[in-house]
Parts: sequence; structure tokens; C-alpha cells
Amino acid sequence: MRVSVDQDKCCSAGNCVLLAPEVFDQRDEDGIVVLLDERPAERLHAAVREAADICPAGAIRLNE
Repeated sequence: MRVSVDQDKCCSAGNCVLLAPEVFDQRDEDGIVVLLDERPAERLHAAVREAADICPAGAIRLNE
């Protein structure tokens, strides 16, 4: 799995960070998503998929 994020689409909801904190973080100044790991370990795939599915802005893209 390869993860990418579109910071321009991000609405700073933070759901991705709650679901997969090893993969996503947020900038302190505005809450915009920061990708920490574009190729997460397999044990994180389910959480990353859920984060992408519930992202209200559709800012997370997965390539599997």
C-alpha cells in the first residue's frame, strides 16, 4: 500500500490521526494533515483504509 494526501483538500478534521497516528499527523498551526509514512506496515493497512474512507474531504488516496 502507498498512501498520499492532498493538503489542499484537507479540512483538519483529524479523524486520520485518531485512527492511524503512526501514519498521519497534523500541523500545529492549522491542523492540516501531515503524512508520516507513505508505505505503512501491513498491520496498519486496515486503519489507513478506514481513515481514507471516513475522511470528510477525501484528502487521503491509497494505491494498493
